[in-house]
Amino acid sequence: MEKANHQPVALSSLSLLPFSRLLLISRPALWINTLGPLVTGLWLTGRLYSLEPPLLLLLVYLTLPFNLLIYGLNDLSDYAEDARSARKGGWQGARLTRAEGGPLARSIWLLNLPFVPLLLWLLPPAAWGLMLLSGLLFAAYSVPPLRLKARPFWDGLSNVAYAFQLALPALVLGADVPVLPLLALMAYSVGKHAFDATQDIPADRAAGTRTIATTLGTRRGAAYALLWFALAGALLWPISKVTAGALWLVCGGMALALWLRPTPQRATQLYPLSIASPWLVGTVAGVPLVYLLARGAWHGL
Repeated sequence: MEKANHQPVALSSLSLLPFSRLLLISRPALWINTLGPLVTGLWLTGRLYSLEPPLLLLLVYLTLPFNLLIYGLNDLSDYAEDARSARKGGWQGARLTRAEGGPLARSIWLLNLPFVPLLLWLLPPAAWGLMLLSGLLFAAYSVPPLRLKARPFWDGLSNVAYAFQLALPALVLGADVPVLPLLALMAYSVGKHAFDATQDIPADRAAGTRTIATTLGTRRGAAYALLWFALAGALLWPISKVTAGALWLVCGGMALALWLRPTPQRATQLYPLSIASPWLVGTVAGVPLVYLLARGAWHGL
């Protein structure tokens, strides 16, 4: 089997990529995965309209800059896999050319570095440390020498970084961290990674990349994802039975559907539901929560 060369694409250019290209690489359809936990974490503190400067800064940073860091580094390191992936080249992720490597790397740094002193200045140490840990985990997922994406089981476990934003509002505002929702979101993130990775099994195997999905295969990968979704719902059950039920129905349902028909093609068909799952489950959780907040009947966990 041909082994992929995981050296980043060329980094010599001093130019920048156009904004439209950077926007595509940052995968706006997935911004909900960073912004959603932050907003939900704010609501869970009992403060519906808190727009303090640290939270406003985080709202801005967790859009294009942070997502470009996540997915830009991923695209730079996954050149071999993405070249073989039929789903790359559109809204599901860019397919880079060699010439774009340098401009993309430069753009990532220029968009992220200005936020570092601002975050250090405005965030309390615990919140800053959590943001730093999140960024390091995302970088470690994609970038050699760790490149956790190519380390089965570690690849999915590193995706708990998507959940960290849920704790940031509590750390900023001096409230209690919502432990059970945080743990539930961690479990959901691990399960979602395993589910989403199954559609990339052919491209990853062709590139010689071992992932949780290539290791377990489609059927066992679906079962593995289902176990994490079950755990996530169980953690939410004491707080909101309706939200737990929605997570089991949407996420558990798509994992079960893949388990019953375990092919990468089926995973690709179900992927739009996976993309929509934060919106669907978040709406079920968020609408009653905002209603209670607006009535003054929710004062935080």
